[in-house]
Amino acid sequence: MNNAMAHMVYVIALYIRLSNEDSRSGSMSIETQKRVLHQYVDNMEIGNTVETIEFVDNGFSGTNFERPAVQELLNMVREGKINCIIVKDFTRFGRNSIEVGYFMERVFPLYGVRFISVNDDFDSSRLHGDTGGINVAFQYLVSEFYSRDLSIKLKSAKYVKFRRGEYQSKCCPYGYQKGPNGRMEPDEETAPNVRLIFELARSGYGASRIAKELFQRGIPTPAEYKARKGVKTWNTSHERRIWSPATVRSMLMDERYTGTYIIAKRESIEIGGKRLRVKEESQWIKIPNHHQPLINMELFKQVRSQYPKHTRAKQSTLVYPLRKKVFCGCCRYAMPRTTHKNHYFWCRHTRADETAPCYGSKILECELEGMIYEILSRQARIILNLDDLSNVNTLEIQRAKQSDCNGQIERCIDKKQVLYEQLLLKSITIDAYKAKKAEIDRELDRLQQIRSSVITQIEQMRTDEKTKRVQKDLAHEVIKSGSITVGLADALIEKVYVYPDNQIEIVWKVKDFCMEEI
Repeated sequence: MNNAMAHMVYVIALYIRLSNEDSRSGSMSIETQKRVLHQYVDNMEIGNTVETIEFVDNGFSGTNFERPAVQELLNMVREGKINCIIVKDFTRFGRNSIEVGYFMERVFPLYGVRFISVNDDFDSSRLHGDTGGINVAFQYLVSEFYSRDLSIKLKSAKYVKFRRGEYQSKCCPYGYQKGPNGRMEPDEETAPNVRLIFELARSGYGASRIAKELFQRGIPTPAEYKARKGVKTWNTSHERRIWSPATVRSMLMDERYTGTYIIAKRESIEIGGKRLRVKEESQWIKIPNHHQPLINMELFKQVRSQYPKHTRAKQSTLVYPLRKKVFCGCCRYAMPRTTHKNHYFWCRHTRADETAPCYGSKILECELEGMIYEILSRQARIILNLDDLSNVNTLEIQRAKQSDCNGQIERCIDKKQVLYEQLLLKSITIDAYKAKKAEIDRELDRLQQIRSSVITQIEQMRTDEKTKRVQKDLAHEVIKSGSITVGLADALIEKVYVYPDNQIEIVWKVKDFCMEEI
């Protein structure tokens, strides 16, 4: 396919990549890369008609190939639709020398694809079957070293700006806002609330008690305050100005309120990935006197000493069937599970609001699981007792209809062919031919519509049949298990909403598993 295409149209793929760090460098911008690559194409001597296609990955790291545009490009290479790939330099295609080498030495030669790196003066067509060996590897390493060196310099420049007090983040912590010069400054509306939280903590208030005090005073939560300012980062329609103790604790541990700015708190879990983790505090970079403090360091240290650092329980101790599936039906917040011997789920969100309908709402885990399993077992018995004979017969009838339609359509086509032959033999007049042809076409359209409708019904019945088989397998598993298990809960249940008086509502994962009979 590639050779045939080469005689007709020569397809050139221009691959352009810009990472978040590169975006600060004008020489690496998308526009610059496009200009360089198109100028190179204009100077190429190719006898065939040239078609140029651009592939752009904006904001993606080159350390892996999990990039949408490069994946699309590689798929077209495998389909034999690309003759030549041009990049500005090796690191634009990728910054993993092993993976890049695999494509350059194995994949591209296999599909007859020419590879050009403009800045590295590399063109695979000059190698005459060779892969470039040590020279290419050396060129790549030089290019990669330059790219990494540029990345380090950009990060260093960013840290210099931080130390000069040029705050870079778009968001400020609660109690602060951005001033006209881009620096953090106290927000006159919320700064007093931060001071109040620290004063209450110094007086011996715990995080839960502080949250309740803030609610009783009618102080909006940080999310509500942002929403009022037009920054909608969270659905606040059901918050009722109820502060979370976790939010309060996080603020009490935030050293930025003393005027210290903190950077490098997090690092990537894997190179090129977006997942982050918090580093040890000893590795953070702290810049004192960066902005105006809301509290003094003495108060911060006193409060911090009153709040010992919590250690999270191991993940293995948190495995239970309804993990992350139980929600309050009134406030719609997740209901945590206690660690007591007799586990129960309870509504923690409204514990500051005694007037809330779900205030103090809780349900024993064993009771909730028993209720859910009773619903599951009843439905399982209904599913297993259903007679599918009528559905099988209906499917066969529809298939027979489709076969009959196919036969009638073929006969109509044969009639049109015979009619056309009669016209050629002048057995009928042109007017008679047109009249009879129109009649056959109308019948053909009618039959094709019927067949299309029948095919749609057959496909729907097959889908329903597949769903029923899944339901039956799950129903057998429900009866066999004798209780709700982690596997059943994950397979069947999306969420469970708990209302006062132990009324529940289940959101199912499997369509129609719970019918109206329950």
